[in-house]
Amino acid sequence: MSSKFSRILTLAAASVALSGLTTAALAQTQWQKDHPRRTEVNGRLANQNRRINQERRSGQITKAQAHQLHSEDHAMRREERTMASTNGGHITKPEQRSLNQQENQVSRQIGH
Repeated sequence: MSSKFSRILTLAAASVALSGLTTAALAQTQWQKDHPRRTEVNGRLANQNRRINQERRSGQITKAQAHQLHSEDHAMRREERTMASTNGGHITKPEQRSLNQQENQVSRQIGH
């Protein structure tokens, strides 16, 4: 195989890989645009997950406390998905408010 042909194949493969990444990034952005309430709720859950892990690593909460907080976050994530499945993939403002209140309760427990 010639080195020129090999370079062409490498460039073609890289191009395909990059186009796939671009499509995935655009799809994620479109989902976020289409589901702003879910994006906000899930973003908060992801942030809380990072905070729980950070507090656990620093020794500010025990392994058992971290497990309990993660369990509460997972329950909220399941609830958010259930709510969305009954509303064509969306959550309503009252549902978002309810989830935010639950997230606030867990947030206050992190690091205490």
